[in-house]
Amino acid sequence: MPALLPRVKTTLSIVAHRRVRGWLDGEYRSVFHGKSHDFDDLRPYVPGDEIRDIDWKATARHGSPLTKRYIASRKQAVMIVVDSGRDLAAVSASGEPKRDLAIQAAGVLGYLAHRHGDQVGLVTGDASGSALVPLGGTEGHLERLLQIIHARASLEGSPSDFVGQLDYVARRFRRRMLLVVISDDQALAGTGHGTGGTGGASSASGANARTQSTPGAPASDLRPLLRRLHAQHEMIWVSIADADLVAATPRGAELLDVQTFGELPEFLRRDPQVRREYAERATAQKTETRDILDRIGIASTRIESTRDVVPKLFRLLERHNHAGR
Repeated sequence: MPALLPRVKTTLSIVAHRRVRGWLDGEYRSVFHGKSHDFDDLRPYVPGDEIRDIDWKATARHGSPLTKRYIASRKQAVMIVVDSGRDLAAVSASGEPKRDLAIQAAGVLGYLAHRHGDQVGLVTGDASGSALVPLGGTEGHLERLLQIIHARASLEGSPSDFVGQLDYVARRFRRRMLLVVISDDQALAGTGHGTGGTGGASSASGANARTQSTPGAPASDLRPLLRRLHAQHEMIWVSIADADLVAATPRGAELLDVQTFGELPEFLRRDPQVRREYAERATAQKTETRDILDRIGIASTRIESTRDVVPKLFRLLERHNHAGR
């Protein structure tokens, strides 16, 4: 399997020029609220740093802005929580594998953490249970995490169970950390319904096959669990957008449910009423999910393609930081 971290670095280099990378670094550094007042050292100012952290006397002597760094701003814990069940083996709204977008998002945030001296861990899981990769702080460790996501999110794996993963995190960790939650489109309320998503053409049973989850699976009510996690930790939420099940697809293309491998017949996908009702349901779920997370206080974003990853993560960190001030 080719190395995955170099791809993440390439994406950062191509999408984010120097100034944007500086802002992204600054927004990441500001994620942790309630830092200690134990002064550690000075470092050059990065756009996005708190103005109150600038040491004006040292800045005057140095000739350029210097920011105070505190002990609590180093060696933080970042736990990436990724649904590695079959839902992530489907394809995204852009037609790219959801797994690839999840790896890009985890890689960008993990690499930012590494650059800032923080440690990164990983929780993956499905219906068979959850697994923990403990915190580490090297590029080799981060590469290992990305490889694990790639290997476990496959059609050969178990069905997704994201409720079980979040419950595992809530029970397992007492130390305050940054939780980076990465999942496919989720219905968070008990009355919600999943809209599913589509998987890669080579992942199912034929050259033209496409895999997907069909609408209608009821979700558990995640709101009490999310409130508990939000009280315990810093928390941001990244959704990988589902593909449109009834969008125009090549005639004869096979669409399969990633959970049951049952086929969604073409005549249903092309029925105008089905298309309209599906679009309404999908829009309602996206709105409901965003509103629930906003009310709890969890900053969230929805990624549809590789091009989305860096700009949307930047805006996600920006919203999270501004909400906490």
